[in-house]
Amino acid sequence: MFDAEPFTPPQAAPSFIATPNSIISDAKRIIAHIGSIQDGIIRNETVKTATFSSVVLPLAHAEDTRRLESNILCFYRDVSPDAELRKASNEAHQLIIEFDLESSMRQDLFQLYDAIVRKNEDLDPESDRLLKRQHQNFLRNGLGLSREQQRQRFKEIGVRLNQLKQVFRTNQMAKSDGIWFSRTELEGLSKHVLDSLEQENDGKLWLTFEYHHLIPTLRYVKQSETRKQCYIGFENKCKANVAVFNETIVLRDEAARLLGYPNHATFRVEEKMVKTAERANRFLSELRSKLSDYGLRELERLKAVKKKDLGVRGVQTDDRFYLWETEFYKNLLVEQEYQVDQRKIAEYFPLAQVLSGLLDVFELLFGLRFEEFVEEDKKKDIVWHEDVRPFAIWNSEDEGGDFVGYLYMDLFVREGKLEQPFNVNLQPGFSRADGTCHRPSTALICSFPKGQTTRSTLLTHPELITLFHELGHGIHDLVSVTQHSHFHGTNVALDFGEAPSQMLEHWCWNSETLKSLSYHYATSEKIPEDMLQNLLRTRYVHSALFHLRTLQLSTFDLMVHQPSTHEEIKNMNTSIAWNTVRKKIMQIDGPEVLGQGYAWGHGQGNFGHAMDEYDAGMYSYLYAQVIADDLFATGFAPNPMDSQAGRKYRHAVLEKGGSQDEMATVVGFLGREPSMDAFYKNLGVI
Repeated sequence: MFDAEPFTPPQAAPSFIATPNSIISDAKRIIAHIGSIQDGIIRNETVKTATFSSVVLPLAHAEDTRRLESNILCFYRDVSPDAELRKASNEAHQLIIEFDLESSMRQDLFQLYDAIVRKNEDLDPESDRLLKRQHQNFLRNGLGLSREQQRQRFKEIGVRLNQLKQVFRTNQMAKSDGIWFSRTELEGLSKHVLDSLEQENDGKLWLTFEYHHLIPTLRYVKQSETRKQCYIGFENKCKANVAVFNETIVLRDEAARLLGYPNHATFRVEEKMVKTAERANRFLSELRSKLSDYGLRELERLKAVKKKDLGVRGVQTDDRFYLWETEFYKNLLVEQEYQVDQRKIAEYFPLAQVLSGLLDVFELLFGLRFEEFVEEDKKKDIVWHEDVRPFAIWNSEDEGGDFVGYLYMDLFVREGKLEQPFNVNLQPGFSRADGTCHRPSTALICSFPKGQTTRSTLLTHPELITLFHELGHGIHDLVSVTQHSHFHGTNVALDFGEAPSQMLEHWCWNSETLKSLSYHYATSEKIPEDMLQNLLRTRYVHSALFHLRTLQLSTFDLMVHQPSTHEEIKNMNTSIAWNTVRKKIMQIDGPEVLGQGYAWGHGQGNFGHAMDEYDAGMYSYLYAQVIADDLFATGFAPNPMDSQAGRKYRHAVLEKGGSQDEMATVVGFLGREPSMDAFYKNLGVI
């Protein structure tokens, strides 16, 4: 693939040649194969003969091999431009999830695992962790229930929850609604955004509620009424999901109570670093007590900016501050008081140059080398869309020079593609049965607006942070070295999983890093020093409100997952709860103060995190941020480009994946228990 022999990967890149029919047939073939292995083990083993090597290990190897195909089969649903392929991928995902549920509730397999646990074999730490984790998973899927009727009900709930998750996601990805506006009503939007909008014969423009339209509208459009309509429209874009969300939280609560837990939050949190719902609640309560006053001060500053702005424009106003005014006046404040214009800053960060510089940073820190496929080698079957950029990743010479894995970048918005940025594992790393290693493949997915060329795609500073954050997940995925795919990369406790990526956001606020990444799209000049310093001064300008927003989501998430009784959650109006929690924590007015009550919006219908793996886990973003700030302050603050610190972090933290207790991983790097001091110090709270 590359000219020099050392750059020829020893492992072929994944291929993306699926058709709607092949996806379904491949999913069924994989399921049948794993099922036959399970059945063979049941035929050949008894509770007396069962050992880790005869039961757990062959199933682990089968799972490793399965994920080489199944991850990609399920990936198409997020990125393929072909609607039929996305539909088939959704169906395949559902088939695999249902099979996994069936497998996790096989009484015969559980009996073997239970017997092996009781034998207390002398295993290596990762294998012992795998055995105990999978044994616990059987119990958490109802096999500890004594009555068949209870086990059957638990299974029914599991099947229904998977169906609801799929319906919720399909509704989220449906083509967005929008509003027709005149150009006057959209005053403030850039020509680039305006030119991208559908135009009606009377000259009106169609503005959707998708993020690439919504965010610039809320940030730059001058007319408050336009921003108000867009904000309320976005909060109601997935109204059909309200019933789906409500049924989900009721069923989760029922399932947790069947297992003997007081609620779903208690059930979910016991597997995380924080361990108990009570500790998660205390963590959020402490944060709220620390941040509330700072949030009010920031809000007062925004109110003052609003009053001045409307006074200059001769617009009458009241003393309130509304949800749809937050982004606009945040932006105006940093423009007026710090002379920071994100659109001007973006001119210095064209995507192509940023990517090149970003990869240079990761090469230096972590001892890696990124080799992009040349165009003639970028065969059609190794990417799923022409925009995708594949890379082969190698260790640097001082790290051994061997092959690490594959990285794919799919960075531009398009129809049918999941709009939220994310990183996803395409193929995990693991040790094969013969002792050789399979190296991982990972994909970075963003939805940046696409210009005429890559060069004309300019990144605002928040978009730059997103790029660092999501590629941080990718680096975690690539450099992880574990025996079993079950623990590979980001397969860690949820409240640790964001920490490695959040830590890398610190480099986006480092003067030397930003200087090195900058390259004006027209003049090739570096970002001016005064512009750079003004940007750096804004780092914590709105930080309390930012974290209070996450606190709002986290509080709502824990609240709906820990009702005092089952009847309470069955009778809860989640729309009223959503908006009430938002008002109490953010202290910003919404349509409820205009006579529309607290049921005016249905934001929970778009709360995908709580429908997926972040149920009773949204607090993880804040918990992981505390860890991330501590990791950076301890290891990198004196010199962010210290390659020795980067290598230590790579091997002590990223390499471990989930193969050991996450707290042990953190303590191993810090040399102590994590502290909240760095987090509070950054915010100016201490």
